[in-house]
Amino acid sequence: MRIFQVQRVTAVALLVFMTIHMVVVHYPPFHIDFSIIAQRMANPVWKVIEILFLLTVLLHGLTGAYVVLTDYKQVNKFRKAVAAVVVVVGIVAFFWGALTVLSWQVPA
Repeated sequence: MRIFQVQRVTAVALLVFMTIHMVVVHYPPFHIDFSIIAQRMANPVWKVIEILFLLTVLLHGLTGAYVVLTDYKQVNKFRKAVAAVVVVVGIVAFFWGALTVLSWQVPA
């Protein structure tokens, strides 16, 4: 039941983050200009937004993958192992992505 709730909450959060992303990065007159993106990524507020976006995407995607995998009878026997793999992949991906966002520097 909790996975169902996580899926719904992250789906709503994804709508918010995707709207922000599309308006700021892709919607005219904000065409993709890497100098503007570099300046935006230097701002700590945008780094927090990007990290929250990353967390939301990972939670939504990995919980969805877990549910799909455990729907199969052959895989359902290994539920705990699948859950452990999903958790490890999620933690590694989150820290790797967060480190990438936090280490961003404006090119000189």
